[in-house]
Amino acid sequence: MALRVPKASGPQLFREGYRVMQGVEDAVIRNCNAIRELSEITRTSLGPNGRNKIVINHLNKTFLTNDAATIIRELEVVHPAAKLAVMASQQQENELGDGTNLVIVFIGELLARAENLLRLGLHPSEISKGYEIAWKNTSEIIEKLVVQKVDKVESNDDLETAIRSCIASKQYGREDLLAKLVAEAVLTVMPKDPAKFNVDNVRVVKIMGNNLSSSQVVKGMVFPREPEGTVKKASKSKVAVFSCPIDISQTETKGTVLLHNAKEMLDFSKGEEELMESHIKEIHDAGVRVVVTGANVGELALHYLNRYDILVIRIPSKFELRRLCRVVGATPLARLGVPMPEEMGSIDVVETREIGGDRVTIFRQTDDVTRTATIVLRGATQNFLEDVERSIDDAVNVVKALIKDNRLVPGAGATEMQLCSRLLALGERTPGIYQHAIKQYAEAFEVVPKTLSENAGLEATDIVSKLYAAHQNNETSTIGVDVDCENDGTIDVREAGIFDVLSVKASALKLATETVLTVLRVDQVVMAKPAGGPKPPGPNPNWDED
Repeated sequence: MALRVPKASGPQLFREGYRVMQGVEDAVIRNCNAIRELSEITRTSLGPNGRNKIVINHLNKTFLTNDAATIIRELEVVHPAAKLAVMASQQQENELGDGTNLVIVFIGELLARAENLLRLGLHPSEISKGYEIAWKNTSEIIEKLVVQKVDKVESNDDLETAIRSCIASKQYGREDLLAKLVAEAVLTVMPKDPAKFNVDNVRVVKIMGNNLSSSQVVKGMVFPREPEGTVKKASKSKVAVFSCPIDISQTETKGTVLLHNAKEMLDFSKGEEELMESHIKEIHDAGVRVVVTGANVGELALHYLNRYDILVIRIPSKFELRRLCRVVGATPLARLGVPMPEEMGSIDVVETREIGGDRVTIFRQTDDVTRTATIVLRGATQNFLEDVERSIDDAVNVVKALIKDNRLVPGAGATEMQLCSRLLALGERTPGIYQHAIKQYAEAFEVVPKTLSENAGLEATDIVSKLYAAHQNNETSTIGVDVDCENDGTIDVREAGIFDVLSVKASALKLATETVLTVLRVDQVVMAKPAGGPKPPGPNPNWDED
């Protein structure tokens, strides 16, 4: 029996506290497991019947949503490999607004199948090469699966058809109502050249009360606050926007004043009053009837604004102030004074209206095409309204993607099953070791119809086998998962009008594949000891406050 000789310790390369993981077992498979765990969290939220998650972040704010981008953003993932998946999903969110969950779920499934191949003895570089071949063919195949094009972005019906699937994945059962609202808002702000469409021009205001069917689109901007003074409405008015306070400027040092008699006391603030009145009178004489400020409005200034019949509203958010400037065509001024003619804006109607017990101020334009449209959402709870707002943001981003590339592919898992069927055939034709990775890449597409079926409470194995039968030897098949299960669990998505935007789908698969290839090429993880010491002790509950 051989005697085990202890191995001499090598040189101390790193400071104490460093963690080093290397090799297939420690580095690659551990990374795969971490990302799979993340994908299992978001997988149950995929599709129309996706489950909601309650996430309480480090600021103790509660999120109730099935939007994968929001879930992973608030989870604060610390594992370095899982962070790669999070970054890929966030990139998808920033570029196209939809398909974030598909990115995470597909990454998890590809790595799960890569782990099986690693345990069978394949080298990570062989798996990577097979996945690269599969992705190259996937990008070519998906271009051939186009079933419809949105020829007229200005068409209400075409837009609704294109974005209905995106909204249904987050607000199932409300997709018709929300698609109609989004299409109306988008067409209201759509410029003559659709390529110049800006997603920031569609705003959302949430007002609690009533139900979602009471939501409406307003041409212009809606602010959930009243004007400061007694003037509540104006029409066909010039607008001046100030980023400074509308008040008498105060010195930083405090002055002490000695008053000898009553006359001095009466005259003490007379100069300030005359100066403020002259400012407001000059603004009035310039034709301005609406004043918007991003800071405070002093009592003296408010008195003279009311006297000269000028509507004044305070908007504390500098982002909203900037958007309003774009709507009215004004330039924000950093000093109180008369704006130049080119610095003034104009607005058709400014009015105060009561919506569900809340008073709101509406800056409305009467033209057919306006610079900004606002969707006023109604609902019972704040969490519900925030979730609907997220689905609307995704839908508006999908419209932007649709303008760049108007092609649509079948939804409900039909595209994935067609890709799976064709790539399996490719794997059979491919000689050598790479065929195993290509086949595993193809079978990874099963995760979409399988997850849609599971989340809808259907028998996933039965549904997937029916889809295999429908797509086998039929390259024009558009059969997908019927989440309502009205027939045998499958549906012709072309007839049902369930489509996905090609650019969104292709981008999600591309980001997922690139992330998987990056993870498979990692053979060592070196982690430094986190900086900082223990948290300082909290206040003693037995001590009195000073």
